[in-house]
Amino acid sequence: MNSRRIILLAHGSSDKRWRDTFESLAEPTLEAVSNSRIAYMELAEPSLDTVIREGVAEGAREFTVVPLFLAAGRHLRKDVPAMIEALERSTGASIELSPPIGENPLLGQAIKDVVALQLGQST
Repeated sequence: MNSRRIILLAHGSSDKRWRDTFESLAEPTLEAVSNSRIAYMELAEPSLDTVIREGVAEGAREFTVVPLFLAAGRHLRKDVPAMIEALERSTGASIELSPPIGENPLLGQAIKDVVALQLGQST
């Protein structure tokens, strides 16, 4: 099995309420996209390391990490690429890092729709 795995990467939090909210937001994608998983950069499990290593153990060799961050700050410019580089070296996997979800104009449209809904307007 060598189909590409999709990893929805969030920062992570020790607060279960934060994780519950994130997991609810991720659920439609996890249901619709085969071979997709949630991972956290820190403070929660499963970690990116865990998800990659489990995938490799199951025979996967290609992964795409989709960061559920609004913008590329230090974590996405330095920390996550360093994590990916180390995982590629130690596992032999090929790991692609996508741009943060906040750079996609569809997210801006979704925010507008939520605001309009809150104001009782149609979109």
